Amino acid sequence: MFGGPIRCGLALSCAIGAALIGINRPAQAARDDLQRIVQRQCLPDWLQRHDPAPCLAVQVRASAAVKDAGYALLADRKGGAHFLLIPLRTLSGIESPALLRPDAPNYFAAAWDARAHLLPGALRLVPDEDVGLAVNSHFSRGQDQLHIHIECQGEALHAKLQAAAPQLSTHWMPLEVDGDTYLVRRVLGGTLQGADPVRLLAEGLPAARAHMGYYTLVVAGVQFRDGAGFALLTRRAVLRGGERLLDNTCAVAAEAAAPARPN
Repeated sequence: MFGGPIRCGLALSCAIGAALIGINRPAQAARDDLQRIVQRQCLPDWLQRHDPAPCLAVQVRASAAVKDAGYALLADRKGGAHFLLIPLRTLSGIESPALLRPDAPNYFAAAWDARAHLLPGALRLVPDEDVGLAVNSHFSRGQDQLHIHIECQGEALHAKLQAAAPQLSTHWMPLEVDGDTYLVRRVLGGTLQGADPVRLLAEGLPAARAHMGYYTLVVAGVQFRDGAGFALLTRRAVLRGGERLLDNTCAVAAEAAAPARPN
């Protein structure tokens, strides 16, 4: 670790040093990169050539203006079984008031319905009870355009939900996962149509509705005794967002698919 700033005796030396530092330092993404990619590349390419590149897909809702509805799916730059659902319209994040309007699209439902895109990155079919979705808080995200992470559940999250599933109900209850305490509730059903996790968070926790930007939100598929459903997890997250509970290597799906070892 350097003890202090480097002092240059000559202007030329300083310029060369700065250039070398710039070469070795990775470029940092601007906080509007996702918005620019979707609105300036994916959407125009789809409308003009029916090619969503560089996105995986673009979905435009035919009953509304293009700028006000629809979403794009983009592979995350980290690689693996990890992609993002990004609204076509400009929405800063989970705190966007438009998400709670009566006519707001259910982006989490769309993200869940797009889970088949995990197959190429996971190299195997991913069971619903291994899939996870996440939105980070304003303080733990790197982009100021709403985006939902679509990955597999991390092993810690998956194990905790498997153990806690019989106790989960429609009321929020505390659950410790990987060192953080979340509030969790369940939603029964095979899809999220009619059960918008953002709205359930705002309506179920008055403290969250007043400060939505402070909260991270995770949705995980769970097979309950009385049918398929979801666990919704949330907490105030300044540094550690809910995305950390997901896993782009899909280790849980790999373990489930592995043949049993002989005794």
